Amino acid sequence: MTTRSLYCGPPEDPMDLHGATALVTGANRGIGRHFAVELLRRGAKVYATARRPELVEIPDAEVLRLDITDQASVDAAAAVATDVDVLINNGASTAGGNLVSGELDAIRQVMDSNYYGTLAMIRAFAPVLARNGGGAILNVLSGVAWTTVDGNTAYAAAKSAEWGLTNGVRLELADQGTLVAALVPGLVATETMRDFATNAGIALPDDVMIEPADLVRLALDGLEAGEIEILDRIGAEVKATLSGPPRAFDLAAVARAAMSA
Repeated sequence: MTTRSLYCGPPEDPMDLHGATALVTGANRGIGRHFAVELLRRGAKVYATARRPELVEIPDAEVLRLDITDQASVDAAAAVATDVDVLINNGASTAGGNLVSGELDAIRQVMDSNYYGTLAMIRAFAPVLARNGGGAILNVLSGVAWTTVDGNTAYAAAKSAEWGLTNGVRLELADQGTLVAALVPGLVATETMRDFATNAGIALPDDVMIEPADLVRLALDGLEAGEIEILDRIGAEVKATLSGPPRAFDLAAVARAAMSA
């Protein structure tokens, strides 16, 4: 049995996002909106997509309706955005609850959007990227892909599946010159993250979370450098735990450590 490295090395010529054409899913708010704004600032053309395009308010972006869980919607976007050479798979459900006690429909939804929705986008846009020289795909994951979190184990499982998907796609698209990268943050200061912590009765200090704008700059710098996994501090700490026995991500412990530092 032989193995192939999932690391293909940085491209011979660093990727320059100035002049690139990017499509961002879930661009109506949060991290997705920051991606669209920062890509525009760096000189890229941007397709800003969302299930409800009327909620996208990003000057200079080309707004498209896109539901990544609807194959017809995905195909329609690929038919319009034929000049894309950077695909940012950001949009996905963060709900789901726990695997044993949660609603099965919610669990299916979180898997459908994070795994099958991401896969649908990649399958639709891989030929587009090939025609445009290879380009890049960036999948927005989460540190819980490498651990789990009580209260939303379904989301953690979906992100674990998406990490496996990312590694598989990287191998499959290497020959067409497509860089496939994963952004794996720890705690991002989004409204969703704050609501989850509040519902769990946990007060998260601001300095333990990374601001979305800072995360996006980190991600795009990494993409331009040809990195295949882009991690913030907590993301790197979580990945290091893979060398030991499996364990849950303890949000309360992180908060306590930050407040006592």
